[in-house]
Amino acid sequence: MADSLVIVESPAKAKTIGKYLGSKYIVKASMGHIRDLPKSQIGVEVENDFNPKYITIRGKGSVLKELKDASKKVKKVYLAADPDREGEAIAWHLAHALELDDTQSLRVVFNEITKSAVKDAFKTPRKINMDLVNAQQARRILDRLVGYKISPLLWKKVKKGLSAGRVQSVAVKIILDRENEISAFVPEEYWTIIAKLAINGTAFEAKFTQLNGAKKELTNEQEVNEVLEFIRDAAFNVSEVKERERLRNPSAPFTTSSLQQEAARKLGFRAAKTMSVAQQLYEGVELGKEGTVGLITYMRTDSTRISGTAQDEAKEYITEKYGVSFVPDSPRQYSKKSANAQDAHEAIRPTSILRDPDSMKPFVSRDQLRLYKLIWERFVASQMSSAVLDTLSVDIEAGKAVFRATGSKVRFPGFMKVYVEGNDDGTTEEDKYLPELHQGDKLDKQDIEPKQHFTQPPPRYTEARLVRTLEELGIGRPSTYAPTLETIQKRGYVAIEEKKFMPTELGELVIEQMEQFFPEILNVEFTANMEEDLDHVEEGSEDWVKVLAEFYESFEKRLEVAEEEMKEIEIEDEVSDEICEKCGKPLVYKLGRFGKFLACSGFPDCRNTKPIIKDIGVACPKCKEGHVVERRSKKGRIFFGCDRYPECDFVSWDKPSLKPCPNCSSLMVEKKSKQGIKLQCTSCDHSEMVEEPDEAADL
Repeated sequence: MADSLVIVESPAKAKTIGKYLGSKYIVKASMGHIRDLPKSQIGVEVENDFNPKYITIRGKGSVLKELKDASKKVKKVYLAADPDREGEAIAWHLAHALELDDTQSLRVVFNEITKSAVKDAFKTPRKINMDLVNAQQARRILDRLVGYKISPLLWKKVKKGLSAGRVQSVAVKIILDRENEISAFVPEEYWTIIAKLAINGTAFEAKFTQLNGAKKELTNEQEVNEVLEFIRDAAFNVSEVKERERLRNPSAPFTTSSLQQEAARKLGFRAAKTMSVAQQLYEGVELGKEGTVGLITYMRTDSTRISGTAQDEAKEYITEKYGVSFVPDSPRQYSKKSANAQDAHEAIRPTSILRDPDSMKPFVSRDQLRLYKLIWERFVASQMSSAVLDTLSVDIEAGKAVFRATGSKVRFPGFMKVYVEGNDDGTTEEDKYLPELHQGDKLDKQDIEPKQHFTQPPPRYTEARLVRTLEELGIGRPSTYAPTLETIQKRGYVAIEEKKFMPTELGELVIEQMEQFFPEILNVEFTANMEEDLDHVEEGSEDWVKVLAEFYESFEKRLEVAEEEMKEIEIEDEVSDEICEKCGKPLVYKLGRFGKFLACSGFPDCRNTKPIIKDIGVACPKCKEGHVVERRSKKGRIFFGCDRYPECDFVSWDKPSLKPCPNCSSLMVEKKSKQGIKLQCTSCDHSEMVEEPDEAADL
């Protein structure tokens, strides 16, 4: 008969741990928090040292009763929530709700859900860490004060259903500031001259850099024509060749933030999806005869630290799989990414490197496999030797002009044999190769290509880029990024176009009011300092009530001014030219989570809505009668289809081109890559570049 009760957050985690602990333990799930501040009121006694009034969360009564009944039948209760502030707070709330003595060693923590890690953790239970609890309480109360004090003002003065928050408001402002930069950007003209050259039949390209012994920037067509005149009849000869060795080091293993960024780049995952799938991998997957096993370590971490045991296992695996030359002379250590990093847990890594992605295929879903493969490869690569690249820089004289060609090739792949970090455009670095060249070599001139360019504005934020920016600025914590990005979309403050954030009119209005009346909430430095204060509370060096009191002193005064001086703003819907086919009233433009759509102005009597269809000017290649239009999937992803749907079911994720294939006359579609935008035929192998990278829109 069981003599101990273990409480975790989720049924999946309970199932995994239950198998490890055996029949002497009952393992039950609290389903997350069981107590929280009430939704119907602020729930904080500001005048009484910010005392929170916790209540049982609606719907959790039956869960709490089950846990209470179970706790009375055992000698010992262990609280095994996740090893972070939130988990510590869940444990503390459970201790109070179940009337446990929280001065006893009730708390069990483990960084990975494997049999050895769980059993070891139960050998050394500890007391609930009140510094962690108070840090969580301070954040929760702080966010409650900001949200429940400012939001009603926005409802009254701007629009019902709005909200404000410390992190979400700063995130919207960052997006808005970037949009203002783009609007104010004045493009500048510049030109390049590319010489297409060859030696012994092998072609390569070189770019104009100098004229008359000095570096020359080309700013207009006249300057270009002058250079072209200089080199019209000039011979192209190699004047200098510089070779050097370059070491390229692997990226550190994943933290929460870097995992969210890389999953967005390489897998197209939203931050919320990444965290959901990672949670599944952490809590455990059924592996046949091996039973249920957690495949990765805890996924909410800002540490890049790796345990010695994991490094030893990695060294043995890499030596056997790739050879001793792929193992560095000493195990790689990665420093903290920022001064704010808590380093409480290890980096995100596989619980065993021996569970390679191929062996996991039969046991996991497609999304689980893709994310696990990313984590596994990143960790393995982080423990491997540096790559060795040979780089080549070649100066080529053409009369008084100098052209330069650069390239590199991999001499020793090292970690690159397993994994290379992605870029914000979703690609990985590619090497540009040059033929063997020597000083004095005479080159064949195939073509000279002058090209006009214009400088580009700073790019809009993708989800990966915004997460990286928030982390660099010290805004929020990685575990808060996913819900923050979801919130600002649901509230209609931002929309996503082509996977990039754009502020809406509503978002601009809210930020305008916030900047006028609550500038400190939007102040990046203020918000980052607040995060540091919360970290100090966690470390036990700062009193949480003092932190809240210092914030609230000035915040309360600003609330009083805003209540008096904030003006009411009426937001009118933009009327379209279309009429509702159901009731005859005009359709108006509304803003949803994935951008604008049309809705009946007779709402709520008529609830008709329809997407905004954009004709891209291409005849349907399937039925030949319809036109291809831009549409959105239910998840907000843009695709292209025939406007005669459902009569014609033509569909394409890639944008069809007006230009038919010159080889077979079939449809060509646009493909984006690091090199720019190219047209790819859908029937044959023909492809052609249409835009260079600096002309392509923030790929």
